[in-house]
Amino acid sequence: METQNLFITRLTEDDATFIVQLLNSPGWLQQIGDRGVRTIDDARSYLIKGPIHSYQEDGFGLMRVSLKTDDTPIGICGLIKRDALDDVDIGFALLPDYEGKGYGYEAAVAIMNLAVKLNMARVVAITLPTNIKSVRLLERLGLRFEKMIRLPGDEEELMLMSKQL
Repeated sequence: METQNLFITRLTEDDATFIVQLLNSPGWLQQIGDRGVRTIDDARSYLIKGPIHSYQEDGFGLMRVSLKTDDTPIGICGLIKRDALDDVDIGFALLPDYEGKGYGYEAAVAIMNLAVKLNMARVVAITLPTNIKSVRLLERLGLRFEKMIRLPGDEEELMLMSKQL
């Protein structure tokens, strides 16, 4: 996919260095959680078991978001089918240098349009209630608070937000 400023493409094992950087950024660790990805090999495993598996299994997944000007990877955004949720959810994360510039919203709009093209009836999102930036972005996309939930094996309560498509 392509937007005004971004390319949104499937992640590959070649993105391992970028994934190490993103998954160890302060925002990811604080708002999403430590995935234990410290090395290039860890990142390749994360990519194979996560997004790449999702593309093969579901036909969609987290995508690489990069700048059109030079293809620099700046974050990820995509649709995720989690066993613990009834609906597909939208997820996103950006490197700190690219937050607050509208890129997250631009990528998320493209992903929501993809959900419509895939004939999804509803999209949900989960986020910590303290993650105000994500809550605001989700509200701009038209998602509304539904209830608090706790995912299996997770200690923290998350906001479940949803939108009928």
